[in-house]
Order: sequence, then structure tokens, then C-alpha cells
Amino acid sequence: MTQLQKVLCIHPDDSMLVALSDLASGDVVQWEDESILICTPVKGKHKLARRAFAVGEMLSLYGVPVGKAIEPIRRGEAITTLNLKHYAAEVDLSATTPYRWDAPDVGAFHGMTFSGVVRPDGRVGTANYWLIFPLVFCENRNVEHLRNALEGPLGYATNDLAALTLSLMSDDIGAEADISLLDVPAPSRMRPFPNLDGVRIITHAGGCGGTRADARSLCKILAAYADHPNVAGITVFSLGCQNAQITMFQQALKLQNPAFDKPCLIYEQQQWESESTMMKTVLKDTLSSLKQANNIARQPVPLSQLKIGVKCGGSDGFSGISANPAMGLVSDMVVALGGSSILAEFPELCGVEANLIARCERDEDKRRFLGLMQDFERRAVSVGTSLSENPSPGNIRDGLITDAMKSAGAAKKGGTSPIVSVLEYGEQTDKSGLALLCTPGGDVESVSGIVASGANVVLFSTGMGTPTGNPIVPVLKISSNTRVATKMADLIDFDCGPVIEGAPLSVIATQLLNMVIATAGGQYQAKADRLQQYDFMFWKRDISL
Repeated sequence: MTQLQKVLCIHPDDSMLVALSDLASGDVVQWEDESILICTPVKGKHKLARRAFAVGEMLSLYGVPVGKAIEPIRRGEAITTLNLKHYAAEVDLSATTPYRWDAPDVGAFHGMTFSGVVRPDGRVGTANYWLIFPLVFCENRNVEHLRNALEGPLGYATNDLAALTLSLMSDDIGAEADISLLDVPAPSRMRPFPNLDGVRIITHAGGCGGTRADARSLCKILAAYADHPNVAGITVFSLGCQNAQITMFQQALKLQNPAFDKPCLIYEQQQWESESTMMKTVLKDTLSSLKQANNIARQPVPLSQLKIGVKCGGSDGFSGISANPAMGLVSDMVVALGGSSILAEFPELCGVEANLIARCERDEDKRRFLGLMQDFERRAVSVGTSLSENPSPGNIRDGLITDAMKSAGAAKKGGTSPIVSVLEYGEQTDKSGLALLCTPGGDVESVSGIVASGANVVLFSTGMGTPTGNPIVPVLKISSNTRVATKMADLIDFDCGPVIEGAPLSVIATQLLNMVIATAGGQYQAKADRLQQYDFMFWKRDISL
């Protein structure tokens, strides 16, 4: 791609070209031997028609149908919500053509390792955290109090805004601020537990007031987090009268891992004479257990122990051209090295089901994927909406006009490797290879589910910028364009903008995989972790009662 290139054709069969910058009426753009007169303004990242289309004709992008014309469209006209509506092709399960995968060359990575946290059962984490969470929202405050009591004295807390507050107060009142009131930033304080990467918490709005099914779903996800190899042990708060009972959580933990043997401290507030007495006991018990958590040190492990999750949020018209394909190639490389990858966000796979079904190794996974997609659509229709309404105003404003168009680019995150399993929300990936995970498209609900399924590093592409992180797993933010990477440098870990300028995808993907390895080994800290962006939200599917 030359510096003067104004448009891009993603797939030879596409009906549209992508504008790489704003185009004005009267401009002439060139793609190979094709010359097109622009007849309406076209914003950068948006699409323009390669030929004229009549009402009812299908338009394609990424080689698949992504919309149907609802108004006549002229050659060189901008594609908008006024002339195109969502269309997803019907899926045929009877197609039996065997899928052939050309695995990428990963010879340069053979023999490489990362410094992982190896649990007694052999599973490998990318961090070593103590996790605190409640079974019901009533206990969120106690969770936060315990975290605050531990983080500062143990050297994990930083509080730059508090420092600024004291500085501003000093300026206002003309007095010297007492900086001893602040938590000392972690880098300047010796940590008593050097092998413990931190104390992390989960807070949530569930556990009571909803259905028993939602309480069981919450306990299932919390059990998955407790059992995750990035977690050394847990402190759990219960009120006592909520739907998500301690026994329900314990049953979920037993189903999650019958051999679960990590320190598990559980406290029910209604059994104590006072909150103060309970919290002092909780603090003493937890502090004592941290000594055990500190006994595990990182050690070299093969790259086959990588379990990545791929996610997108705040997507733009370049996401499916740069960041998502780069992440997809990283996914393929991890799979080729014997590792695992998880592709989620089922509403953003609408329109590309046929390709994904063709890649499923087992017929039961083909049927399960299609069944989960259809069930998702039925649930959406039952509350007066549809999967086709997934694109946000920001998506549409930045060039993703229909859900099928957004999905065709979003699916690129999953690369091209065969699909070895299809998972319901909260189910574990226990095979090497690519898994499909049923989650909503919402950033935090999706990442929370990806981590619950076992991912130990999450790659998150964005075209507009998002701060999303996770309490126990690093979330690397990958920008689709250099503008947002520069503007939001405190959030973005890796810039795929050079792909738009013509940098080879393989070079960018190799650089990104090296960052994944450094992150997994603790040599690189994700920007979300630096900002203490620890988001959690489980997928609540039923009504509140």
C-alpha cells in the first residue's frame, strides 16, 4: 500500500472499498485497475460502493454478505444506515467439505519459554494473586475494606490522585502537605511477599434479588475465578440470607474442580456479633494465608501453556483490517505452538456462522454453535430487540454500519485455525486449539467470561479506545489505528496502525506475540493493570424478583 493510497479492498469479491481517509464528492480513487468517481462524501473508515446496486441486492465485505440495499446505491456512493440494512446468510449444516488449515510458521518461537506460575496440579498461570470477593452485593464494602487494609502495607497500592489532592490543598491553604498520609507507591516499598503479585478483588451487583438460576450462574463464575491458575487462594464474604448461599458456592467449586485445594477462607457476617470483630479475624486469617501463597515462584514453561482470549470493543472501521487480523494471526501462532485461544462475543459472529461451522472439527460442535446462536437470537427477540442491533452509535459513526459487517471483521480475531470446542458461558477450555465461547458483546461481561473459561492473557482490540481490564488476568489493549494509540497512550499497549500504512501483518503479529510472552512472564505490565482497571461483570440472564 503506497502513502497516497486512498482506499482498500479487503477481499477480491467485496462489493465495497474502505476509505482510508475522508473523500469528497468529485474525488477519483484508484484500486488496481479500477477507477471510481466519488459521488457523495465518504468519511475515513467508511465504505463506498464499487458498482451500482438496486434495492434488494446483497453487498459483501470480507468476502461474505453483510447487508441488503434498501435504497438504490450509486457507484462511488457512501454506504450508510440509510441505504443498507443488516443481512446474514442462512446456515447449512449439511455442508461437508473438509476444512484444511495452513498453520503459520512458528519456527522462530520453538523452544521459547515464559516465566509462569505452576500450580501443584500442573496448570500454569501468568500471575499469582490473592483474590477477595463477596457472594452478594451487600458485602462489597467489606471486600473493599479488606483490600484497602492489605494493599498499602504490603506494597501493592499507589495513589497518585491522593498525592495531587494534598498538593492542591497545600497550594490553596499555603501549608505544607503531610505526604506521610499517603500510601507509599509500590515500587518504593519492600514487599514482604515478593512472589505474590497482588491482592485483587471482585465486586458485583448479584447474589440476591434475582432468580436462583442467576445465583447459580454467579457462583459458577466465582468458582472458576477461584480455581483459575492465576489465583493462589481466596477470601469470601457472605451475608447469610442471600440467594447465593455458601453451600451453593461450595457445590459450584466442587463441580469446577473436585480436587480444589487452595486456601479458601469464607465468612458469613450474620454469624458474627459485630462487623469489626469479623473484619479483624478476616484480616488476621488472610494475612497468615498470604505466607502460603508466597511459596510459589515463577519458573520457565513452554509457550504451549499460553491460553489467550481475543476480544474487541470500541471497534472502528479499521479494526477488522489491522488489529483483529493481527490478533487472529497471533491466535493461530499460539495454536500452532500447542496453546489455546478463545473467541467470544456471539452477537458479533452473526453473519459469519457458515465459516465458523466449516472450521468445527466435530459435528456436535457445529450443532451446538448454531443452537447457541439461535437461542441468543430468541432471547433477544423476546425482549424486543435483535442481534442485528449490536453495533453501537460509536461503531456506526466509525464505519461499522451493520452487525454482519461488524461481525465479519470481529471474527478475524479468531484467525483461521480449526475449532476444537464450543463452550457455554463459564465452561472451561480443556483442549489445545481454538474454542468458541458464548458471551454477550459487552466488554466486561465478555472478558469476565473469557477469563472464567481459563484464559491467562487477554488481547483486546479497540479503534476508539477503552480502559477495560480484569482482576486476575492481564488485558492487553491493541489499537487499530495510530491516532488512538497516540491519543490514549496511557491505555493502549500495542499499535496495529502500521498495518493500515502497509506494514506486513506477519511482522506486526510477531511483535504482538512477543508482547504476549513478555506479559505472561511478568516482564511487561499491561496498561490496564498499571491503571488498576480491574473490571468484573457476570452475564445475568434472568429478571430481578
